[in-house]
Amino acid sequence: MGLIHRPAEDAAAEAVLATEIEVADSLLARTRGLMFRRSIPDDYALVFRFDEPASRDLHMLFVPFAIDAVWLVDGEVTAVERLRPWLGLAAATADTVVELPAGTAADVEPGDRVEVIAE
Repeated sequence: MGLIHRPAEDAAAEAVLATEIEVADSLLARTRGLMFRRSIPDDYALVFRFDEPASRDLHMLFVPFAIDAVWLVDGEVTAVERLRPWLGLAAATADTVVELPAGTAADVEPGDRVEVIAE
């Protein structure tokens, strides 16, 4: 699997954001998220999928490293935030939320497309 970024201004261009994808598909996995991990690999993404768009919030309690968070509705980016270790908190509308190592989503902007591609 891979996580692909397609900028709104050049839909033909694409960049791989991550190749190691973990889907938080259970209540326990969604609740735990990245808590209690010491680090994550540079090519890693944690993906949270939901049935419908709604306000989705993230916290960094018990996460000792910064991350980039991307909120999506039908694959279109609605928000991007860098969240600080331990204290970060953010929310946006999404049907999918992606957590990445800090700096990975530096070029991702609202209106871009981000997709999980099964290989």
